[in-house]
Amino acid sequence: MSTSYIVKELYIYPIKSLAGISCKSAMAEEMGFENDRRWMLVDEFNQFITQREYPFLSQFYPQISDGKMTITYLDKKHEFFIDENLGAPISSMVWDDKSEVVEVNKTTSEWFTTQIGFTCKLVKIINIGDRKHTSSKLDTTFNVSLADGYPYLLIGSESLDNLNEKLQEKITFLRFRPNIVITTTVAHEEDNFEAFQIGNGKFKNIKPCGRCIMVNNDPSKGVVKKEPLKTLSKYRKIDNSVFFGTNLICLENAVINVGDTMVF
Repeated sequence: MSTSYIVKELYIYPIKSLAGISCKSAMAEEMGFENDRRWMLVDEFNQFITQREYPFLSQFYPQISDGKMTITYLDKKHEFFIDENLGAPISSMVWDDKSEVVEVNKTTSEWFTTQIGFTCKLVKIINIGDRKHTSSKLDTTFNVSLADGYPYLLIGSESLDNLNEKLQEKITFLRFRPNIVITTTVAHEEDNFEAFQIGNGKFKNIKPCGRCIMVNNDPSKGVVKKEPLKTLSKYRKIDNSVFFGTNLICLENAVINVGDTMVF
């Protein structure tokens, strides 16, 4: 009897490094799920800001409804229209990739500046091709949103279950910020997937995802701990990278849903 892989959870992370949104369905596009990491915070030098330096960013919770995004942080709220922007291009970088973005509006930037405690602004990527990422493994360039490297991250359920068996304090998938979680029976079997389809969406596996210190940030508290990177490094380290989950690209756009079956 062949193994059946079912979509268990779907997530988008509208603003890079802020909290994510659990979805029942999501539109898969070339640059990532619709509204996934289309926005990011940059400092006064237009350098992107992440939980690596500011773990408390995990405490900013976005929601999208009726064309607006609402951000909740502690007892504060702010909202803006997802389509609004000031239009003037800003040259920024996501790691080594040049990224052309635009500021959302001055009021939103001022709100984040007040909450975070230093000058920053919220910017958005508008067009396909405004940020490109080159895979050294494939010698191929992809159109990506503002995600670290690739448009999608997929994790199998058994990979987390296997890790939690080794941890004293159990964790959830939220540590790893996946876009797609599927039911699996063998830990890390997702690393070896090739091309597959979910609903009418077609995907291709690019490579296992190397993890950084950010997975040690407990997203529910914004506090950095020693795990799970310490334990993962004992059995998932290859050369100088620790792997968990795998990076995908989308070859054909479509809506995918929790409960969909993966077809090879």
